[in-house]
Amino acid sequence: MATPDLRAHWTLDPEVRFLNHGSFGACPRAVLDHQQAWRDRMEREPVAFLARALYAELDAARDALARFLGCAGAGLAFVTNATTGVNAVLRSLKLDPGDELVITNHGYNACNNAVRFVCERSGAVVREARIPFPIHSPDQAVAAIEAVLGPRTKLAVIDHITSPTGLVLPIPAIAEALAARGVDLLVDGAHAPGQLDLDLDALGVAYYTGNCHKWLCTPKGAAFLYVREDRRAQVRPLTISHGANMARPGHTRLQDEFDWPGTHDPSAWLSVPFAIDYLATLVPGGWPELRAHNRGLALAARDRLCATLGVAPPAPDEMIANLAALPLPPATAGEPASAFAPDPLQLRLFEVHRIEVPIVSWPRPPARLLRISAQLYNDLADYEALISALGREGALA
Repeated sequence: MATPDLRAHWTLDPEVRFLNHGSFGACPRAVLDHQQAWRDRMEREPVAFLARALYAELDAARDALARFLGCAGAGLAFVTNATTGVNAVLRSLKLDPGDELVITNHGYNACNNAVRFVCERSGAVVREARIPFPIHSPDQAVAAIEAVLGPRTKLAVIDHITSPTGLVLPIPAIAEALAARGVDLLVDGAHAPGQLDLDLDALGVAYYTGNCHKWLCTPKGAAFLYVREDRRAQVRPLTISHGANMARPGHTRLQDEFDWPGTHDPSAWLSVPFAIDYLATLVPGGWPELRAHNRGLALAARDRLCATLGVAPPAPDEMIANLAALPLPPATAGEPASAFAPDPLQLRLFEVHRIEVPIVSWPRPPARLLRISAQLYNDLADYEALISALGREGALA
């Protein structure tokens, strides 16, 4: 269980039970202070910092992140978020009419939109794999993806941990199945760093992008794109800048182009090593204990909610990390106007009961899911309060 001492590391509103770390993360006070120190250094002498010191500091930050992710730094570039990483890969592809790209029905809407965009522009075709939910085995996810592969399939964009449903998909098995068909895999790992123990080089996928601001608890604007060595030459950033013709000794073109997207605030990127080290100090066993704690709390909370709702867990334990989603009774007040318009029940939970938790229309209205997150600042009392609030709102029937 969380203790007041653990909660005190974050600046979260003490009046709100925050059960939505998964959406945007939450940055501890010490990490924010570290970021501010970088900003102070930059503003004391902007030219000395941005034009002369920055690249060496980025190299050090990248090397620390590469060690955490289990990959070579030569294939790693900082980006502002995983959606940017997905777009950079997709916009770098050379697609012909009739080529096929694969997404899933659990995919993040923004990234599925990016796939649709490049297909519309090139005449390529989108194939959607229908992964069931509830799901009984990771093998069902592999089978669903294999079922939509064809001779013209060029790339699959697959979440490592799905956003609406919180499923840990079996990426090693999916990568093996795709490789056997000559299909590249772009993993949208937005939620994975900090939830899962990653070894990107061993995974062997062509592309992997992930956020640091979620479960590594870095400042917003820190994410990465990993590209396998045989694919690095073709991947270009969305913003073409000085790196396109200013190669640096000892750096890959990927690094040259992505390191300088134009004048920006690099403090979130530079704060990544401190955040990794700092989070590891919050529990005695470091990152292995932190991951195990959060996963155990998510499973306990899911099981308690399922018992109250009278539903079976919709996914096996092996497909759960720090997120868990479960079905609520169908909505009766109409569908939200957009992806950014919350369910009326979600608003009531926040405005009346001071609980921040997402309720998503999935796969389509009136069906909806409640998704919980578990972080060190949470404890079982938070989820008991959620159950009580759902009962008072008549959402348990």
